Amino acid sequence: MFDSILQILAHGILDWPLWKIVVAVLAMTHLTIAGVTIYLHRHQAHRALDLHPLPSHIFRLWLWLTTGMQTREWAAIHRKHHAKCETEEDPHSPQTRGINTVMWRGAELYRSESKNAETIEKYGRGTPDDWIEHHVYSRFPWQGCGVMLVSNWLLFGLGIGTVVWTIQMMWIPFWAAGVINGIGHYWGYRNFDCEDASRNVFPWGIIIGGEELHNNHHTYATSARLSNKWYEFDIGWMYICILSFFKLAHVKKVAPKPKFALPQPLVDLNLDNLQAVITHRYDVMAKYAQSLKAAHREEVARLKATADQKAASKLENIKLENIKLVRKLLHKDAETLSEANRSAVSSALAHSPALQKIYEMRTELQAIWERSSATREQLLADLQDWCRRAEESGVRTLQDFSLRLRSYA
Repeated sequence: MFDSILQILAHGILDWPLWKIVVAVLAMTHLTIAGVTIYLHRHQAHRALDLHPLPSHIFRLWLWLTTGMQTREWAAIHRKHHAKCETEEDPHSPQTRGINTVMWRGAELYRSESKNAETIEKYGRGTPDDWIEHHVYSRFPWQGCGVMLVSNWLLFGLGIGTVVWTIQMMWIPFWAAGVINGIGHYWGYRNFDCEDASRNVFPWGIIIGGEELHNNHHTYATSARLSNKWYEFDIGWMYICILSFFKLAHVKKVAPKPKFALPQPLVDLNLDNLQAVITHRYDVMAKYAQSLKAAHREEVARLKATADQKAASKLENIKLENIKLVRKLLHKDAETLSEANRSAVSSALAHSPALQKIYEMRTELQAIWERSSATREQLLADLQDWCRRAEESGVRTLQDFSLRLRSYA
């Protein structure tokens, strides 16, 4: 009897080799990630899908065991993040708090905001408010992690069980609070030119359940599918499709896909065309940013050719360096730039009338979306005027983009 107890304490009931334990840890932490992205994020915080009570409560129970997080607190903090994104009131923006703070102390920021009663009251409505939430999950938040620790001791032994539990406890603070909240607003690529600094960390959302596609999510926050381009993969969406097949989930909304038709003649846009452009305005601005970068490359090539052809090329080389300097700044809003960067952009644009025109008309196009009080007829007139001036500008980039605008269907 005593020997059996010592055996369990040393090796656990399972007595597995190391490779099996590693597989078990990866499976358990992945289930935790799935619970966060499907249940907490897409279902509770954004209402992008409805979950059947069975998977919904399995996720609640598992998250209580492996994170100790409360649904109401998590949903409230995340909703506030979207409402106050990249401002001083954002609970975890690397743009205001610094990347190192969010990356390595993200869990502390979460705990600090969870104590803000105003945040929980204002943003936490509509989350579970049943008996088990009041008497178990909210009343004993850390005890679930204690149950997980004892379970790991029994299954894997005291030593290995403690290591397994430590990894489980660190998984969400690192990947979600650190990587997604930090790197997801600091480094990566952008499919859409949305108002905040969100970025897609990787095009394949597997390790963090699809949350890697963070720019896609911030652009279409209520979409149950986070992938958008053909090369992107969202494993969380795959799980949702499986749940939907078995009638355990119901998808309410996904991000719209741009559709194109033959462009309207000349610049005679109609209200249907306007609606398509407004629906896909983030795609519109992202494509405009790409056009601006293409025009930048053409301008650099032109200046290089000019410099090669001139004996006194010093002036042209100065212009070239100025243009190169602002390659990453041209597609950003002027108000988001520092005074030094705004000066650099102005200096560079002074050497290129074509880039100057493209940059100015980008600001004008952005302003069209911001006129919230304008009628549909006024928006249509503004967009028609923008397209007309683009086609009369003599700048090929603007003429091509006007054609694209008139093709949205």
